[in-house]
Amino acid sequence: MPRNTTLAAAVLLPLLVAACGTPQDRCISRNTGEYRTVSGLLAEVEGNLARGYAWEERQVIRDRLTQCRAYARDRDGRVVATYEPCWRDYVDVERYRVPIDPAAEQRKRDNLAARQAALAGQAKAVVQACQAAFPEDQG
Repeated sequence: MPRNTTLAAAVLLPLLVAACGTPQDRCISRNTGEYRTVSGLLAEVEGNLARGYAWEERQVIRDRLTQCRAYARDRDGRVVATYEPCWRDYVDVERYRVPIDPAAEQRKRDNLAARQAALAGQAKAVVQACQAAFPEDQG
């Protein structure tokens, strides 16, 4: 998986900091969403090609034995909480393998890589503009 790590590091490093919430970070995050989305999809497709299959998720409802609160009256007639075993449903997320068409995945990878390259210059310019508009102390 050859990548231009210098460009990726220059563009992605400020994007990773975007979750912090400074004005500069918010500016970068707000204006580089498509680049981040394409980069994430590209990483997913490259992982699928490396493994030879894709991962998908589904929700499964399962039963779990747990403690449930019940109310009863004691000898004095006061209401007291008791805990009794009971079955409760819960939703579990299950990952499973899905076969892929390698040729289709390679075409998808090539298209996403081209789109990422097209967006990289714009994202780099946005990062520089946000850094100029909202300078931060380096201390």
